Amino acid sequence: MFAVPTYMFIGTMLLLIAVGTFQLLFGQLTPVVSQSVATQTAVESVSVFLLLRAFSSGCTALTGVEVVSNGVTAFRHPAPKNAVMTMIAMALVLGVLFLGISTMAYRWACSRKTMKPWSRRLHAPSLAKDSSTICCKVSTMLILVLAANSAFAGFPRLASLLARDGYLPHQMEHLGDRLVFSNGIIILGVFSCLLIVVFDGDTHALIPLYAVGVFLSFTLAQVGMVRRWLSTRGPHWLKKILINGIGAIATAIATAIIASTKFLHGAWIVIILIPILIMMFRGIHLHYKEVADQIALDRRGSRPPKPRRSLILIPVSEMNLAVVRALDFARSRPGDIRGVLVDVDPSITARVEMQWAQWGCGINLVILPSPYRSIVSSLLDYVEEILDKEPHTWVTVVIPEILPAHWWQNLLHNQRALLLKASLLFKDRVILTDVPFHLTR
Repeated sequence: MFAVPTYMFIGTMLLLIAVGTFQLLFGQLTPVVSQSVATQTAVESVSVFLLLRAFSSGCTALTGVEVVSNGVTAFRHPAPKNAVMTMIAMALVLGVLFLGISTMAYRWACSRKTMKPWSRRLHAPSLAKDSSTICCKVSTMLILVLAANSAFAGFPRLASLLARDGYLPHQMEHLGDRLVFSNGIIILGVFSCLLIVVFDGDTHALIPLYAVGVFLSFTLAQVGMVRRWLSTRGPHWLKKILINGIGAIATAIATAIIASTKFLHGAWIVIILIPILIMMFRGIHLHYKEVADQIALDRRGSRPPKPRRSLILIPVSEMNLAVVRALDFARSRPGDIRGVLVDVDPSITARVEMQWAQWGCGINLVILPSPYRSIVSSLLDYVEEILDKEPHTWVTVVIPEILPAHWWQNLLHNQRALLLKASLLFKDRVILTDVPFHLTR
């Protein structure tokens, strides 16, 4: 599916260039603007900065080749060789199309005003105006769709590599159930929609955002290769340093020119955003490093744990089948079991004690005083007291929770169980076990 539009676009563009070149050689291609006037104006206004700006603008045609380098692992064996051959083919096709179209545009429409739309100006004198015109436009549209797809193929894979090295969340490292990096695709889709909305779909405003980041990446990659050859040497290392060094200088110049000339057109966003992203990457990496250090088996002072006493607490507000279900679960576990009731109403406490004597299965019921009628605070104080008095005891809090049949019915019940779980979750040596009681209607 992807090959057909690609070869269709390349074929129509090559045919356009070939016919236009033939007409140019035999004097059948008449320029819109006088060649001498355009040349004289161009020579008078040429400067070093203009040449560098033209060079940087031309370099934007190279964006996209990084998809091959990011996707080397997707190639057949031998992957590096096949990736190199693909890169060479891309460079040749890109060079021929870019130079050919530029030549046709210069010969046929020197004035920028006559270049709208450029495709109509280019293929109108070269090819027939009917089927060839439609084929050229359709192939151009399809290749742009595929170009957008390349980001969704390249970014998730690149994000997976960063996640594998600990610079992005580990969730982005693994393939989803559709055998693609689903998390990366979703994130890219969301931010792409956001950019389209913010910039009103204006590609001229979006290109600086893309170009600055791409050429900065090119520069860093080339500098990194220079450092690699300096450290590893190997065969022809001087030639490799020269090639990568020239590439680093060229892409650095393009980065500087694009960033300066397009600064007010949106490039400032990337210039500010890149340091923020780098700080985010470093923060994520530092977090993962600290986690690995803290949970490592060879950490200083770590040794196999000794057996500990287990204490199971069951918070009780009233006796019902949900509490009985939690009692049944707790009795299946080894350890000391206690029911815990906070005394906020003496009449309710007396009734619960009577019901506990019948349904409590001989388990001890602890009554906690609460002068300020605070249930969660009293339970937390009791747990803290146990942790302080018994430093070698695991405390398991078994929470009976009633789950309504419909989501909206949750609004009719108090969220005491949720508050208790949120309060106990970050306490050391405290284990939370939720025993749900499902309502049927």
